[in-house]
Amino acid sequence: MAPHPVLLGRQVTRSLLASRIRPNMFANVHHVLLLSDPDAKAAATLAIRADWDAGRFEPDHDTPVSTIGEPGRPDKPVLVTPREVAARSVHTAEGRAALIHALAHIEFNAINLALDAVYRFRHLPPEYYGDWLQVAAEEAYHFTLLRDHLRTLGYEYGDFAAHNGLWEMAVKTAHDPLVRMALVPRVLEARGLDVTPAIGRKLKQAGDARAVEILAIIHSDEIGHVRIGNRWYGYLCAQRGLEPVATFRKLLEEYGTLRLRRPFDQVARRQAGFSARELELLEELAASPRR
Repeated sequence: MAPHPVLLGRQVTRSLLASRIRPNMFANVHHVLLLSDPDAKAAATLAIRADWDAGRFEPDHDTPVSTIGEPGRPDKPVLVTPREVAARSVHTAEGRAALIHALAHIEFNAINLALDAVYRFRHLPPEYYGDWLQVAAEEAYHFTLLRDHLRTLGYEYGDFAAHNGLWEMAVKTAHDPLVRMALVPRVLEARGLDVTPAIGRKLKQAGDARAVEILAIIHSDEIGHVRIGNRWYGYLCAQRGLEPVATFRKLLEEYGTLRLRRPFDQVARRQAGFSARELELLEELAASPRR
């Protein structure tokens, strides 16, 4: 039987604090990025956030940035193309489990994305690193909630195939934090603000009250995550003298594989920091034929 995640988290926390084998924050984050066991990665992510909050880390921006082609991940789930991920009805036990599994996989990848945002980009204000460590810790919490619920349905994380689209975008935006902030939290994560309420309604109809509770937690936290992306996108645009909306349009057109789909949750997106002009732009681009 796998150790309870809370107990595992305490063990990893004690290990990190006692050993101090990687006293530099970037080295610690790199270490956690490469962990393949999901429970260990989630627990270690929470430990790093606790270390940061306690003032135990001092970022050494001269630490070399290692190339990370792939973060640590378990052997399963098997990774396939998005089109090969089968859609199933939530009104069957297996279909509901497959949906919960897909959501857990998103959250597992989101841990890696947030940690990568900390590790890869240097010479930013301390608040930037605190923000993204907070995001990583909350994604770890979300993953644990979904993984635990999946187990109550008789399945484990890894029992269904999944795709690697989120990490592929991390690789494509690895060269520039402005591009990362523009396209990952403000496009990919913001998409979750649009679709999560509808998923919750489907699960409610299927009678899965616990899943509905978990999605409510995730939706609330994700508004904050997108707000953090908006904050640092705005900061980087101002630092470089760039107009945010025009720059966003240019990046969306440059990375044309990112499809914008309506409807947009206007309320949640405004809460997450999107301006009226940005929302108008999203509506305009979503209505335009794909090139």
